Amino acid sequence: MIHIVDPPPVSTQTQEGLRREVGVWGLGSNLINTVVGAGIFVLPAVVAKGLGSAGIIAYIFCGILITMVMLCFAEVGSKITLSGGAYNYIGIAFGKYFGFLTTNIFIFGCSLLANAAVANALADTLSYPLPLFNNAVFRGFFFVAVYSLLSIPNIRGVSKGVALIKITTLAKLTPLLTLLVLGATHVSIDNLTWETAPSFHDIGETSLILFFAFQGAENSLGISGEVRTPKKTIPKGILISILIVVLLYAGIQLVSQGILGDSLPLFGNAPLAEVANQIMGPFGVTLMIVGAAISMFGYLSGDILNMPRVIFGAARDRVIPIPALARIHPRFATPYMSIILFAALGCAYAISGGFTQLAILSSASSLLIYLGVALAVIKLRLTKARDPKTFRIPGGYTIPILAVIAIGWFLSNLSMNEKIGMAIFIGILSVLFLAVNWLKKKGRDGEHAVEQEINRP
Repeated sequence: MIHIVDPPPVSTQTQEGLRREVGVWGLGSNLINTVVGAGIFVLPAVVAKGLGSAGIIAYIFCGILITMVMLCFAEVGSKITLSGGAYNYIGIAFGKYFGFLTTNIFIFGCSLLANAAVANALADTLSYPLPLFNNAVFRGFFFVAVYSLLSIPNIRGVSKGVALIKITTLAKLTPLLTLLVLGATHVSIDNLTWETAPSFHDIGETSLILFFAFQGAENSLGISGEVRTPKKTIPKGILISILIVVLLYAGIQLVSQGILGDSLPLFGNAPLAEVANQIMGPFGVTLMIVGAAISMFGYLSGDILNMPRVIFGAARDRVIPIPALARIHPRFATPYMSIILFAALGCAYAISGGFTQLAILSSASSLLIYLGVALAVIKLRLTKARDPKTFRIPGGYTIPILAVIAIGWFLSNLSMNEKIGMAIFIGILSVLFLAVNWLKKKGRDGEHAVEQEINRP
């Protein structure tokens, strides 16, 4: 057996004080672990409901879009190698205002909505063997318990938070790969035959929901400042990981559709558990439900570990104008106020909406950030001299322009209420940005006036 490994690490100190020790396979693994989350455990039924046996089309559309978007990330990431990912890419290309929007859309749009959607997916999965999870009141108490249990160890120390997520990757990939390998031998070709071609509108609506399962790669690029030879490693890591994810997802949809056929949409809470039941019996159901539940729980614990640190940093740097969020616990040395806020908002979002609704809004938030990165490629090409050592997307401006058009098409499939909601959200953030800048300017003017008074003869 041939094992592909990264070359020995070469620790290179960066101007940020970080060390570049992550290679191609390290970055690729991080990307796969982040992208392959809870969505794929429930989305096959949603896709089948919207497109039937033609559901594979949505995977192709999403795969093409995410590949174009990640190529844009690869080009910008090879030029801007600081830690921070999309925040730095968009902020450097378009200025502080768009960097501010990116940070807050990422935290309060993409991350919180995705977190709440996964919490609902966890409850949906558990309702397969335990129908009590379909009860709204019980479900609400369950969300409060989950977010409380995840917050406490994270407040008490980062090591306890890390301990909760160590088994996530193994837990999510083992049942999926088992299902894919064993299920391939039980597929009925008749179940994959298209009766009618889906409409373009149906493809757009379904793809917008499915895109939730492809989100997250941009989170992994936050470690760009610790990647070895980033101008080569980042593009390779992105392309390898996205190819693996697209093939895995498409395979799971084909196996699920090929085994369950027209009945696939009927198992909306836990479609993969029913597929596993068909090919492995009760053991398969247990494997899939336990694996999915642990994977989703691991995703939630990882999010509550990581994202409050982003809120803390943003508050510390006054990107978020709430000083209390920058407080550190005097005993446990954790950003406890940010952890409490993130968990409380995640719980409220989870109670207020179901998986599909939250997944759509999270996808829309991510698409706005992806749009900014695609436009950043165009802007940086026009304003900066080309460095032959950096990665450049082949085909001139074709792929970033196509990415912009595709993202616009995806966003056009939002309902009017969802479009209005996103517009109000951006409007509120814009007002906050102006208010923060005004307060900073007023503070600087006050300090300058005091200094002049002190120095007056």
